[in-house]
Amino acid sequence: MYFLWYLLIGLVAGWLASLVVKGNGSGLVMNLVLGVIGGLLGGWILSWFGVLAVGTFGSLVAALVGAVVLLWIAAAINKRKHNTQNVNHE
Repeated sequence: MYFLWYLLIGLVAGWLASLVVKGNGSGLVMNLVLGVIGGLLGGWILSWFGVLAVGTFGSLVAALVGAVVLLWIAAAINKRKHNTQNVNHE
């Protein structure tokens, strides 16, 4: 049962992160993946600051933080990749 709860938290966190970073949703599967991986990453990042995600709200915040960081990294990689391709074509 907890597994389904964590998937639901991951789905919400991925959706919220896609709204924060891009301004629109990324689709159900991508939001789920972002939220679940973001939950792991967010928990790890928050632990650097001595913060422990407790309860549903804490898990959601940790997953949101991690998913936003993942989206920022992906955007930076895509921007760099896009700029490299433009330089090669000129």
